Amino acid sequence: MSLVPVILSGGTGSRLWPLSRKSFPKPFVALPDGENLIQKTLHRIINLGAEGPILTVTNRDYYFLTRDTYAACAKTRHCKIPDAHYLLEPEGRNTTPAMAAAALWAREMEGDDAVLLFLPADHLIADEARFGAAVRSAAALAGQGYLVTFGVTPTAPETGYGYIQAGESLGAGRQVVRFVEKPNAATARDYLTSGDYLWNSGMFCMQAGSLLTALKDHAPAILAAASAATASATRNGDTWELGEEFAAAPDISIDYAVMEKAANVAVVRADFDWNDLGAWTGYSALMREDENGNQIHAHDSLFIDAQRCVVHSPDRLTAVLGLRDVLIIDTPDALLIADRRRDQEVKTIVERLKARKHDSVDIHTTVHRPWGTYTTLEEGDRFKIKRIVVKPGEKLSLQMHHHRSEHWIVVSGTARIVNGDTEKLILTNESTYIPAGHCHRLENPGMIDLVLIEVQSGAYLGEDDIVRFDDIYGRAPKKAPESPGMSITG
Repeated sequence: MSLVPVILSGGTGSRLWPLSRKSFPKPFVALPDGENLIQKTLHRIINLGAEGPILTVTNRDYYFLTRDTYAACAKTRHCKIPDAHYLLEPEGRNTTPAMAAAALWAREMEGDDAVLLFLPADHLIADEARFGAAVRSAAALAGQGYLVTFGVTPTAPETGYGYIQAGESLGAGRQVVRFVEKPNAATARDYLTSGDYLWNSGMFCMQAGSLLTALKDHAPAILAAASAATASATRNGDTWELGEEFAAAPDISIDYAVMEKAANVAVVRADFDWNDLGAWTGYSALMREDENGNQIHAHDSLFIDAQRCVVHSPDRLTAVLGLRDVLIIDTPDALLIADRRRDQEVKTIVERLKARKHDSVDIHTTVHRPWGTYTTLEEGDRFKIKRIVVKPGEKLSLQMHHHRSEHWIVVSGTARIVNGDTEKLILTNESTYIPAGHCHRLENPGMIDLVLIEVQSGAYLGEDDIVRFDDIYGRAPKKAPESPGMSITG
């Protein structure tokens, strides 16, 4: 029986806006100590000593970011990443379809007896010894055919979590009586007093065959969609890109689809610290706290007659005068000020902004791409200025823009560019001009980051004004441009 850790990485963490956004969600957001949640999840898995491969279920948008993050984790922690594999979803469909695809992958790669340990990418657990003990208990029950969930011992009458009622003993765990939705405050206090209720952590452990049998019995439509998507998946070494059939799977969590219906469900008490950083209250617990209960992660700060405020402002001085229980979350393009007791409602702000099609829902001023990053420095009528960083050996797509021209100035490193029919090297302090309609490409042939300033000008400067003709990251159609000088961009 092999243990296969499965990292589920797909949610956006909208209650941590404006730090967490669709293009750079909660698992990748830097914590006050400099690491992010998916790095900590990976390291926690490595410390388990599991011999099986590690599978990450994510999507193409996060795939390259995930690989870069794992590599950074190995470098900073000086550890070797075990055999890593990836399932890429064409569209996020909640936990049940993701877990179904993982079970089908495991059946083919490791067999029905493989024990899958499903871990969300955005949980924080410091006590790895107790975590490991709980995993071993869960794996033992999973080996007996149980669908196992982890229940966290409540420390407060929390209304933001779902609960699990635990029943008779099963040795390493207990039989699950029922799952309960997020309760009101009075009910949560009763649950805390009873001692039979645990927080639903969203972590699971079960054999691949047991999960597939449960899906066949309780969620056959999901199993059918996942089966079709894995059968048609594009397989490239350690990566399976699931077929479009995956989008037909109902969007439903594993709790609703399977765990609440199956009879063979067990819970293992997770007697370790656990924080899902679901809202700013959770994140603020990681910040430095002063003598007045203010929790601070800031470049510089000044508090006068202020108590129990949360300030996240890593880029500038923040002064707070005469406030109580206030959230102040500052990013380069968005500022959140809220009653900290209403942090669960930040999601409502995101929903309102989404209805307005506001860019801040999806992207930061710094946007991550497979080849590196770009940061919007300034934008106005008919112009935009960006700082572009291209990693060594990487290159942008061969592309064209219909409506804008671009002027590139190399700040450091060396750029190899295609500009129409011309290919040449641009060195530090040199520049080049790309007219609208010209097919062009930017590449870093060097050993250090290529940094350049891009000045765009034109009637339309939207990111969707890009026609890709060739791309090493699979973002372009197969057909190449007929002429290297034809209009292309991006």
